[in-house]
Amino acid sequence: MTGLSAILIFVGLFLAGGAVSFWKQKLPTGVIVLLGFGSVLALLAGILRLEWWS
Repeated sequence: MTGLSAILIFVGLFLAGGAVSFWKQKLPTGVIVLLGFGSVLALLAGILRLEWWS
């Protein structure tokens, strides 16, 4: 696991936690969707950068 993939996975989990927290606080749906979308993109980028696929 490279450093960049670890950082991307960490950022994705951080954003997912923020989306869950905002959902529990009943904040606007647009903010939650944006955080969720960013979380999925960061997690996907981090997972795809792992060297498992070679």
